Amino acid sequence: MSAEAVRARPGVGWALLGSELSVLFRRLRTWAMLLALAAVPLLIALAVKLSARPVTPGRGPLFLDRITQNGLFVAVTAMVVCVPLFLPLTIGVVAGDTLAGEANLGTLRYLLLAPAGRIRLLMVKYAGAMAFCCAATATVAASGALAGVVFFPVGPVTLLSGDTIGVGESILRSLLIAAYITVSLLGLSAIGLLISTFTDVPVGAMAATIVLSVVSQVLDNLPQLEWLHPWLFSHHWLGFADLLRQPVSWTSFGDNAILQAGYIAVCGALAYAKFSNKDVLS
Repeated sequence: MSAEAVRARPGVGWALLGSELSVLFRRLRTWAMLLALAAVPLLIALAVKLSARPVTPGRGPLFLDRITQNGLFVAVTAMVVCVPLFLPLTIGVVAGDTLAGEANLGTLRYLLLAPAGRIRLLMVKYAGAMAFCCAATATVAASGALAGVVFFPVGPVTLLSGDTIGVGESILRSLLIAAYITVSLLGLSAIGLLISTFTDVPVGAMAATIVLSVVSQVLDNLPQLEWLHPWLFSHHWLGFADLLRQPVSWTSFGDNAILQAGYIAVCGALAYAKFSNKDVLS
């Protein structure tokens, strides 16, 4: 390889990332999924607003009964609703399509002609999945905040610890919850990337990723498998209650980040081991 090509490697990597993000967020499918996610908080807000009777405490999703008292809880309730199914569903579609979609279209071999290397291509594909994780969670949070402000009164928020905080700090807490959920989905994205290296059928990789997210959550609810729970990537998905206490405890956030980092490391290594030997010319 020429010296010019070697020097071009960093530039090629950034250009490849820019191209990946451009393609991802220009797809109609991507915007359709984001719009579907944005509709969830709106439907929750409308259902509560149009209900003839108040929500019974303890019934329905967490914080649903607090929405009429403070619209800021619409975003939190929507994120609780979206975490088990809707967010993993969209993440599975994007992550499962990373490499399998390129292989199916026959464009993977052309991507590897650039002097970027397979490991850099893997990193770019995963970075694209990470970007969608951020966009998906931000969409739910922003749509929920907007619906809450439009349909319900907004004011100081009473935390789970009984303390009351102002609107500004409550918005910050909502952003922390969104960040927590984004971190929670990074492990699933790595799993989807790994599965995507094993097949040229993107629908199969998407379905397998989504099914694994469901299986993990089912196993996490079986008391007979309590020994397995701390190792499941979905174990901490709803563990952001510490962010709604005063003072904030970062233990659950740290445990979740460590668990997801472990899945990213293991799945990333396995994905590279598979992808480095993958025949992209057949």
